[in-house]
Amino acid sequence: MPRTSEDGQRLVDSVVFAPDDWGRGYVAQDPAASAPGTWAVLDDGCRWERRKAPRGVLASLSRYSLRPAGDGKDRGEGAVRVTAAATVHSSAVGADEQLSTTLEEALRCPEQRPRDDARITGLSSLGTPFGAREQQYADDSVLETGHYVERGGAAQPYQWMVARLGTVVVAVSVTGARGNAAQDLQELGSTALGRMLARVKQRLKEK
Repeated sequence: MPRTSEDGQRLVDSVVFAPDDWGRGYVAQDPAASAPGTWAVLDDGCRWERRKAPRGVLASLSRYSLRPAGDGKDRGEGAVRVTAAATVHSSAVGADEQLSTTLEEALRCPEQRPRDDARITGLSSLGTPFGAREQQYADDSVLETGHYVERGGAAQPYQWMVARLGTVVVAVSVTGARGNAAQDLQELGSTALGRMLARVKQRLKEK
């Protein structure tokens, strides 16, 4: 596992999905990535913000991509917004605490604000450690589901998938709009998460 910030940064840079990794038609959002040296925090008012990464976090990176409306199989489809993230901790305990916090946040804040003009509502979460419910791909995992509402528009399906391998936590969020089947969105997120975990394993094997 990475022991320094430099090793951690190289790992997240190589693991986190860029637009091309998601598939045909995906482009970078604005901003395209998180600010270096920060990580996402849900504050006491249930608003997401970027703060300086605490001691114990070697590196953290989020990349934001988008498939514009009408770029899917059905030209009537709405936009699909996706986020890929990875965080490297200095200890497995720290990484485990991140998943525990993720699991609890849906209870503390069933409605969250990722931005001023958007809300995530009706959130629920489910934790599945290795070996439970046939989960064989990570030391631990958390799935959050809910609905995403932007600028007063219609609610859209939202999923946040998180998994831990040792000291590394990877995560994917998928938000769809009209014409996007919930099953397709879930498959998109699950495939991305699986491929990012495979990248983590490959990078650690190379070391």
